[in-house]
Amino acid sequence: MKTLKILSLALVSIALFLSCKNEENPSTKNIINSEDDIAIIDLITDDKNTEIDYLYVTSTSGLSLREYANLQSEKLAIMPYGTKVKIISSELKPTMKVREISGGMDHIEFNHKKGFAFNGYLSQYFPPEKGISAKKYAEELLLLFPTVNYSETISGTASNPINTEILALPEMQWHEAFYMAQQLFNIPKEFVFPSLKGTDKEVVLGGELKKESRVSELQITRKNELLSKIKYKYKNKGFTKIVSIYKEGGKIIIENVEEIK
Repeated sequence: MKTLKILSLALVSIALFLSCKNEENPSTKNIINSEDDIAIIDLITDDKNTEIDYLYVTSTSGLSLREYANLQSEKLAIMPYGTKVKIISSELKPTMKVREISGGMDHIEFNHKKGFAFNGYLSQYFPPEKGISAKKYAEELLLLFPTVNYSETISGTASNPINTEILALPEMQWHEAFYMAQQLFNIPKEFVFPSLKGTDKEVVLGGELKKESRVSELQITRKNELLSKIKYKYKNKGFTKIVSIYKEGGKIIIENVEEIK
């Protein structure tokens, strides 16, 4: 009888052991799956939180990548016009001025090299390539920046047509708009971005004018010592061209008007 009790207890113990072991296996499997799920979620979260910002070089002569955050440090490379660079960190507060353009030194990566570059010649908008029309350029911009607006109208008469193009860009600085307009609408390179501060009215005359040219000048309008309008005017026999840059409704407007007489 005593032997029977011992056998019964042994059988019960074995059953309990097997039952516990079977429960442990599924539980272990569930833990592994849960860790896999967490790992995947972490990867997705990291991708969302790690935003990589890129800007474009807008200086037609290229932009220097420097070893340190000052304009006197060693040049590591020259980044060509239109180059897309990765921004590691930005210096938002202007600390220097280059050719009337205020800015700071951004920490960037270019061609597997890390260094610093003057952000006055860096823009969220990729610059227009040589010879591209304003319409084509606007179409390319709209693919990345849906708030950009472009319009073109033709007025006047058959013998005196007037063509007007308007490009409206949000979150753009004056100097960015000036150099963009210079590329798109052939403002002579002798004209450089004017000072933000100065007299209310200023006219900068072009140097070498062609024989048939009557006018080639940059007109600057300021209010309270701040820029309010930049206008380039070109006029010769039978043709007038006016490129205007001004602010309106939170955007910078670049307007090109060409008239044939």
